[in-house]
Amino acid sequence: MSDELLYSETEEELRAAVADLLAARAPWAAVLARTESSEPYDADLWKALGAGIGAAGLLVPEELGGSGASLREAAVVAEELGKAVAPVPFLGNLTATALLMALPDTDDRLRLAAGGEQTIAVAVPFSTLPGNGRRNTVSVTPWPPRDDVREARLTGRVTSVADALPADVLIVPADGSLYAVRAADVRRTPVTSLDMTRVLCDLELEDSPGELLAIGYSALDEALTVAAAVLASEQLGLAERCLSLTVEYVKTRHQFGRAIGSYQGLKHRLAQLWVQIAQARAVARHAVSAKGEERAIAVAVAQAHCSVVAVQAAEECVQMHGGIGFTWEHPAHLYLKRAKSASLAFGTAARHRGRLAELVGLPVS
Repeated sequence: MSDELLYSETEEELRAAVADLLAARAPWAAVLARTESSEPYDADLWKALGAGIGAAGLLVPEELGGSGASLREAAVVAEELGKAVAPVPFLGNLTATALLMALPDTDDRLRLAAGGEQTIAVAVPFSTLPGNGRRNTVSVTPWPPRDDVREARLTGRVTSVADALPADVLIVPADGSLYAVRAADVRRTPVTSLDMTRVLCDLELEDSPGELLAIGYSALDEALTVAAAVLASEQLGLAERCLSLTVEYVKTRHQFGRAIGSYQGLKHRLAQLWVQIAQARAVARHAVSAKGEERAIAVAVAQAHCSVVAVQAAEECVQMHGGIGFTWEHPAHLYLKRAKSASLAFGTAARHRGRLAELVGLPVS
């Protein structure tokens, strides 16, 4: 791995702090128990992570109360959250803060987000591909939006939005513009989600008051690219945890008088998975380190690879644990569900391969 992609001392210190918090507050048994409760998101954990450690304002400049960190630090947090499949709205809040930072006159909102006083989410379907355009299902009154008319009323429906349930403010794309809407003014209906640790919900806006933030979607595309880059690191962390759980198990589980990990067939599968995870680490780190026009290409590469590796690592975790891996009482299913859900987020691997071909000028059949 290139030297610039290695983890810095600051990043490792941040990782240790997040890992210690998650070990104490979000062991897998507690995460599993929460999925069976009426509160799928852990508000206390998010407060400790977002405000206590400062994860909510990682990208926000220090003068606005944030950490002034880069995507590299955010990626380290995402890795640890992937290892714990922690039920916190980090990814959605990060996407929203990245969007606000690309817009003018949003300092007050960024201060509230950085201090953990407001959690924000972007009201787009979780499967939205960066740069792919989007059909608007929300209409605005009055129309067209004007800089001298900041208030409007929004009506419409947005389906399968991630991290909107615990949000205080929603950023809603509508009729080619972006609006801030109080979450309390939007009907939020949880939908049955494969990943019970990141619940999706449908949004219903009925003449909901909104404040015009910007005209155009360029900042939204940039924010979704940032989110896809950080998601690749979450998928990396998940794959690493699945591999470590599996290796630990096959070293201790015995059949026919020998550890099952001593069988050559399993050794080869685990070795191949290790190589793929090493490759995933390289492309995920490049995605959060790249700048300018290179970032879109790096993110497409990372998502095309990391989502596939995460699913494969989770599937191997289930299969190599044998019967216990299929039980509700074992955490393997939590990782598999998160991996499968995340493989659809911000576009599938196939859609990112198509986007990569477009970005580098290759013909797409």
